[in-house]
Amino acid sequence: MSRLDGKTALVTGSVQGIGLAIAKSLAEAGARIALHGLADAAQVAEATAVLEAAGAPEVKFFDADMADPAQTDAMMDAVEAWGGADILVNNAGIQRTASLAEATPEIWNAILAVNLSGAFHTMRRALPDMAERGYGRVVNIASVHGLVASANKAPYVASKFGLVGMSRVAALEYAQAGTREAGGVTVNCICPGWTETDILGPQIAERAAAHGGDRAAGIADLLAEKQPTRRLSDPSEIGALALWLCAPIAHNVTGTSIPVDGGWTTQ
Repeated sequence: MSRLDGKTALVTGSVQGIGLAIAKSLAEAGARIALHGLADAAQVAEATAVLEAAGAPEVKFFDADMADPAQTDAMMDAVEAWGGADILVNNAGIQRTASLAEATPEIWNAILAVNLSGAFHTMRRALPDMAERGYGRVVNIASVHGLVASANKAPYVASKFGLVGMSRVAALEYAQAGTREAGGVTVNCICPGWTETDILGPQIAERAAAHGGDRAAGIADLLAEKQPTRRLSDPSEIGALALWLCAPIAHNVTGTSIPVDGGWTTQ
C-alpha cells in the first residue's frame, strides 16, 4: 500500500539529516529521487549511494539556492524535464537564534527566503501538474515552532507559522483534484520537535557550556524544558511518517500539521 514505483520525489535539503532520511524512506518504496542541497561533490556522492542502496531506481542531483527564486524556478524546470515531481517534500531550512531586538533585517530576510518563500516557489510550480495527473503529495517540514513559539526565534517561528498557513490554503485549493483511486492531491506539514540533526548543534553547545561543557547534560537540559518524553527523535521516524502521507491510502489526510514532538505541543 505504500509502494511508490513509477513516482518521482523532489526532496529539498536532502543531502543530510531529516531530508536524507525522508528521501531514503521514499527510495525504499521505489520512488525516483530528485536529490537537492548546497553540497560538495563528496556529500552528493555519499547521499546518492545511500539512496541507490535503499532502492531508488534513479537519483538526480539539483543544487539550487532556495533563497533565490530564479534558481528555484530553474530547478523546477529541470525536474519537470526529468518527468515532473509527483511528490514534493520541502525540507530545506535555516535557523538563527537571536532576540527580536537583535534579529537584523539580513537574518529575517535570509530565514524567510529559504523556509517560507522557497516552499512557495516549489509549490506554485508543482501543484498544478500534480492536479493534472490526479495524484500528488506535498509534505512540508515545518516544526513545533509552526504551532507554538519560543523566545529568541522570531524569524524562524514566523517562517514556520507561515509555512503551516500556506500549506492549509494549498490543501483547500487542491482538495478536489484527483480521486480516491488515483490518490488525489494532498498538502500536509510534519512538525518535528527535538530531532538528532546538525541544526541543533548551536543550541546544544550553548546548553553544554552552561553545564561546564557536558554535552549530555546540555541535551537533557534542552529536552527537559520543552519535550516531556525527554527523548530525541531519530530522522528516520520523520521519514516513516512522510512515506505514509505519500501513500494513496492517505488521500483524505490533507491540511494537517502533525507534531512529532514527544508531547511538547500538548502542554
